[in-house]
Amino acid sequence: MSFNFDIAESTEDDSRRSLTPKEDVQWVPLQTHPVFTTTADGGGTAATASASAGGVRNLLAWDGASRLYYWDSNQQCLHRISIRLGEPDPTSVVAASPSKVLRADKELNFVVNKISINRNGSALLLAGSDDLCVMYLYGRSSTKENAIVCRTVSIGSQVYSSDSSAIRILQVSWHPYSDTHVGILSSDSVFRLFDLSSGVVQPEQEYYLQPVEPGRSRNAASICPVDFSFGGDHLWDRFSVFVLFSDGSVYILCPVVPFGSVYKWESILEIYSDAHTFGLKSAKSAAVNNSNMAISWLEATFPEVAQEATDRENLSIIKAHSHALFDASLALQGPLRKVCHGGEDEDLAVRGAECEGRAVSFLYNLVSKDSILVTAWSGGQLQIDALADEIQPVWITGSAPRLRVDSFDHIRGIAMICESIPAEHSIVKLDQPLDNTVWLGHPPPLLRLAIVDLALPRKTEGSSLITMLADPLMPERIYSLHEGGVDSIVLHFLPFTSQINGKDENIKTPSVHPVLSTCLGETSSSSPSPLSGFASLSDSFGYSWVVVVTSTQECVVLEMKTWNLLLPIQIDKEKPIDMEQQKEKDTPDIISKELLSGPKSVLAPQASPNLRSISADSIEGRSALHQYFKLFHENYVEYAHK
Repeated sequence: MSFNFDIAESTEDDSRRSLTPKEDVQWVPLQTHPVFTTTADGGGTAATASASAGGVRNLLAWDGASRLYYWDSNQQCLHRISIRLGEPDPTSVVAASPSKVLRADKELNFVVNKISINRNGSALLLAGSDDLCVMYLYGRSSTKENAIVCRTVSIGSQVYSSDSSAIRILQVSWHPYSDTHVGILSSDSVFRLFDLSSGVVQPEQEYYLQPVEPGRSRNAASICPVDFSFGGDHLWDRFSVFVLFSDGSVYILCPVVPFGSVYKWESILEIYSDAHTFGLKSAKSAAVNNSNMAISWLEATFPEVAQEATDRENLSIIKAHSHALFDASLALQGPLRKVCHGGEDEDLAVRGAECEGRAVSFLYNLVSKDSILVTAWSGGQLQIDALADEIQPVWITGSAPRLRVDSFDHIRGIAMICESIPAEHSIVKLDQPLDNTVWLGHPPPLLRLAIVDLALPRKTEGSSLITMLADPLMPERIYSLHEGGVDSIVLHFLPFTSQINGKDENIKTPSVHPVLSTCLGETSSSSPSPLSGFASLSDSFGYSWVVVVTSTQECVVLEMKTWNLLLPIQIDKEKPIDMEQQKEKDTPDIISKELLSGPKSVLAPQASPNLRSISADSIEGRSALHQYFKLFHENYVEYAHK
């Protein structure tokens, strides 16, 4: 259970720290906040122009707690808005007015089309197509014209922002296991990882992507990188980088680990044990060799795994050490191909038959035990796949990386050429035995779940730009942002999760719901109003909202339902119900009348109206938590055991 801390007190403290005069704070509905309702004449002109040039942008970011950030393209400033979720009623969002204005301490000579905040809320990325900066929200700052001036530093200035550079930034993202590492994919087909704590000029890691086999030629437009995504908290996925190319092909880099990043001990021990159990004991020499390299890499990157059991009893998290194999570089695993049923067309193993145009964006989403990959196409289709096997690390021996070391011979940077392995470009069959795939270096196959057509308005140039985000509260839901608005896609079938739960289900198609339409009318001549910001909010009570900002700085707040979305009611009225078959089903074993009726007594402590503003470490907060815990233990533990 979590509480929202006293935002008014924190806002007052911020004013005191910034030496600005104390202002009276008013709490207003977020959609009517002055930041979104008092735009100057011509406001949104710069936003609309940059949106038409750079596609769907996102100038809105949420720190996961009580602060919302919005980049004002016209005023060239960042608004920090304190918010309260679920007040005054559980379905509303209120914001503190006035907001705090943050400005960079340097002139930004580029158009910002994306902002992104790190995990601890201390730094925010300002990204454009030809430059990238990080703004430090706390620490050394000053005040100027009632604004907080924050230290702002360019990232990779020698590569991206030099006058002679033609390299464009395609995608940028914080690493999920580090507050200081930023991943950047650029038009020169290089993926770079920067450590902002040690240096912003030179990357810590560089991976030169070469998906084309030596000696073969392909259309240059078909091998351009488009997007990338880091993997999630699942086995080797957490060490993986997924790269999408414009022809729809997806490749994997594994393992990629930021130096100094932190991981759960149980997670590292799980993949370490798996390499010993399924790799070293394999009857195939290739599996033994691959698992040996993985074990060697794990023991060097996480030395604790090789220690005696008595020395690691109290470990909960471990830090990654800088390491690279001296005689091998990472393989560019792929392209990932879907599993086939015998005579299926091999040309469609990568690309869906219904997909039109070129691939424009990519999303990795971990839902329980399933790794979901979503590819958006310029024709308005979403190709949804699930990994049908686990990712494993693959190296190419004989291709040594370039290392940068300090005076103590500690590795400070690595660079390597990552090539695909021609021998592994085979079609994966559905009935293939497990011994033919595990630890043999094959890219994991894809299970095609669905192809969703968003039915976007046809454009004269035949190209729609789509951005996708996962719902932080309900990972089965995916939001798609495009020129016409926002759509919600809910997945109803997860192959691995359904198998683990003992369900033998057929593939259910996802459900698609329009969330917001920005089209001005029904006619084809009406042009949509582009979006400039989107954020998905949620609280600990299970409520969820989406916040959308248009290019004219209008704000829309919508409550999103989360209950019963995953349980679509399917009734066949024509088919009679066989009571004997109904009794043989497995579901009554886990859902009984006693469980559905709930615990015998449902009690709740007497909560004061200002419970949300109580600090968790105060006397009142501890007393409330103790009362909740006591009642939970007395009334719900017995029910939970059932």
